[in-house]
Amino acid sequence: MRVPDGEANRLVYVIDDDRSVRTMISRMIGALDDEPIPFTPYPFGSATDFLESLATLKPGCILLDLRMPDIDGFAVMAELRRRDINWPVIVLTGASEVQTAVQAMKLGAVEFLEKPVRLDPLLDTLRTATALLDERLSSGERHRVARNRIDQLSAREREVLDGLIAGQSNKELAHSLGIGLRTVEMHRGNMMDRLGVPSVAQVVALAIEAGLRPPIDEPA
Repeated sequence: MRVPDGEANRLVYVIDDDRSVRTMISRMIGALDDEPIPFTPYPFGSATDFLESLATLKPGCILLDLRMPDIDGFAVMAELRRRDINWPVIVLTGASEVQTAVQAMKLGAVEFLEKPVRLDPLLDTLRTATALLDERLSSGERHRVARNRIDQLSAREREVLDGLIAGQSNKELAHSLGIGLRTVEMHRGNMMDRLGVPSVAQVVALAIEAGLRPPIDEPA
């Protein structure tokens, strides 16, 4: 399956074993032509087909039926989590399955739509989900860039960074690392130059963006 670039459209993967349901929803999505960036549906008749194609798919929103043979919607959500894929999932449910849908939302689904799906709720939900997808992709890219910058540090520069985000002063760092104060200052300056940031506050902000956290002191 060839999927266009995400910048040109909003991709929506419709996963439902009921052909009439996925065809109807796909047609509804394809008819939403008043959006600044159009939605483009990609239907899948089974969870297996979707998961087998997943590695080649571009980021998009997922409309997911929970009740499917072989692999159900809960298993799909578990596999997405295992692969660290954080695309918004919208659960498709029958009117008698609201509690099941709520359970799915506790596992990471962002919203649910009752069948038969109506146009206005579908549009509102897709707008919310695609905005969330943009936010998640932007956050993931910032994390990747920050992590790459930190990975360029030498071992000693990384030790200095860890000490800084733990709140250690240069003197405390020198003592804990067993090196001179001037050496700490040199490594700290090199570390900041390599990261391309002018202040300790920005060093800490970059470290947080990369997912680093100060250690938690164990109780005595």
